[in-house]
Amino acid sequence: MLAGQGVVHLDPERAVLEAMLQGWRDQQISRFLKTSTIVARIRLVRRFVEFTGLYPWQWTPAEGEAWISELRSGARPLRVSTLRGYEIDIRMFCEYLSDRRYRWGTECQTRFGRAPEQVFHEENSIVHVTDYEGDPSRRPLTYDEVQALFDAADGQAARIRARRRKGAITAIRDAALLKSVYAYGLRRSEAVMADIVDLRRNPKFPEFDRFGAFTVRHGKASRGGPPKRRTVLTVPEMGWIAEILGHYMDEVRPALATPRTGSALWLTERGTRISRRSANDIFAAVRDLAGIDSTLDLHSLRHSYVTHLVEFDYPERFIQEQVGHAFSSTTAVYIGVSNEYRNRLLTQALHARYGRALEDQQQ
Repeated sequence: MLAGQGVVHLDPERAVLEAMLQGWRDQQISRFLKTSTIVARIRLVRRFVEFTGLYPWQWTPAEGEAWISELRSGARPLRVSTLRGYEIDIRMFCEYLSDRRYRWGTECQTRFGRAPEQVFHEENSIVHVTDYEGDPSRRPLTYDEVQALFDAADGQAARIRARRRKGAITAIRDAALLKSVYAYGLRRSEAVMADIVDLRRNPKFPEFDRFGAFTVRHGKASRGGPPKRRTVLTVPEMGWIAEILGHYMDEVRPALATPRTGSALWLTERGTRISRRSANDIFAAVRDLAGIDSTLDLHSLRHSYVTHLVEFDYPERFIQEQVGHAFSSTTAVYIGVSNEYRNRLLTQALHARYGRALEDQQQ
């Protein structure tokens, strides 16, 4: 555990801390986590040590709560999602120290008369306490806002064609891209990195033709891991995307392709793969044209997808698999259901409990 057990350290507390960090680093390396992830976690632990002025075996939940309070206050408070990530990292470090297989509890008890304990537990960790606690710029769009966005995108293409100006093809592409991001709940990188082969058939839904599923090969990686792959099924409520993609693949993309064009799904006017920045700009331009909230960004369409699947009554686990979240708590951040949906649930609950009495009153 500590190099040279017979050696008397001039600063035993610091030596034990460094040995703890080295051991945790080795554990993460053995799990093939990315170096950048490991370095960031070690740096965070050192920040917590500096803030508390204490060593890990001296930490209590009170130190953790004071740290989060400090980071949440001030002129530039950190976002809830960022603080939740900090709590998770410190919790994992404490779990490592508390694991009997690494014997840090015994070591610290023997040397300092106190063993490490968990700093963040269920009662003092960040939980989802509001309808929508994510970044306001990524809140879910209402159905009316989604419709306004798509109408603006389609209207732009129609106006360009009517005036016989250049840009009608790219305007149609823009509309199809935005609709695809929404219909499959894609992240920006997942959309722009898509290839033609990622569009798949679903034998259970032949009516969607070759667009019954969307294979995501560049999904967001877990901390230190490789990109995650998943298959997003086309849900019946958004089956209209099959016609949109069919038109794009058969008529629009061929007009943009060049002899050097590869397999990229979404192409620029030069026949190259569209960039992430361009995808952001496309959304911003159409958003402003539609006259909806100017603070919204492209990722809000993914939040809209999650929220609307909830309102379509899809199970939580299905939604989680569709969007590629490792934890249901992450999916919960995306949800901001409408008043109409909540009123519908309330009505259903009232009818389930007082159905007969309500019917008699209405008569």
